[in-house]
Amino acid sequence: MPLRFTLRQLEYFVAAGKAGSIAAASQRINVSSPSISTAIAQLEAQFGIQLFVRQHAQGLALTPGGRRFFHEAKLLLDAAEALHDLAGDIADQARGPINVGCFVTLAPLVMTALRRDFELSHPEARVGQVEGSQEELLDMLRRAEIDLAITYDLELPREVIFEPLARLPPCVMLAPGHRFAGRAGVSLEELAGEPMVLLDLPLSREYFLSLFQTAGLRPRIAERTRDLAVLRSLVASGYGYALINVRARNSMASDGSPLGLLRLEGDFRPMTIGLATMRADRITRIVAAFQAHCRERISAAGIPGMAEL
Repeated sequence: MPLRFTLRQLEYFVAAGKAGSIAAASQRINVSSPSISTAIAQLEAQFGIQLFVRQHAQGLALTPGGRRFFHEAKLLLDAAEALHDLAGDIADQARGPINVGCFVTLAPLVMTALRRDFELSHPEARVGQVEGSQEELLDMLRRAEIDLAITYDLELPREVIFEPLARLPPCVMLAPGHRFAGRAGVSLEELAGEPMVLLDLPLSREYFLSLFQTAGLRPRIAERTRDLAVLRSLVASGYGYALINVRARNSMASDGSPLGLLRLEGDFRPMTIGLATMRADRITRIVAAFQAHCRERISAAGIPGMAEL
């Protein structure tokens, strides 16, 4: 059921009830007398009750029903003021809830450690996390379902602010039995004829394929998957190599099969991991604190859980 009144109407009514006249209330809250009169008339019409007895000589007097209405209106305004104070408290202090989105392939490496350490250093913070593709994270930002996203600099709309934190160059994942295993690096030209397992996520897919297109090459795609764990298992089982940016320190697939990593030789545009937020005039204290936490953990110390080539 929609509300039939506004807090401003109640504020003007309570001011008039306290002052005993519209003129005195107008001076006290610095609002014009016609505005106060209109607000009172609207409340009376909306609720079908008489709030004041108009006495030309003595001003306004609350009716018996008006006194009850005055009491409840004052309680409601006090509660609204307390809510306003709470919002200010949340904005000024790093406590309360924060919802963080993370790109699905990054989440297993970075999200849990970032969340745990942040909650340890900010005991009154409550971090909610959600994983998704780039498109899903951007939609959640627009709908205000998350406060920020840890993601890549891919296809970002103008209303999103992106703060870069770390650059992740592409590398090659393959099985120990692959003919290129044991080398320090391999070129894209050498890989073009080999079967490839493609990480088939929106934008990630386009990024990896663009590496071949820029070099005038065409990959031989043997398998596709949207799941990084499945990709690792397919590669470990010999179904092909894979190009990735996220390098887990664990060199095993989920089934325990070993994996290897090689440097991709050549000058290729890296994917940049960073923090995405919607453009706004200000951010809350807890969001600012989490951003600072991410800068410290990701920029200065590298990416937790990421293997070196």
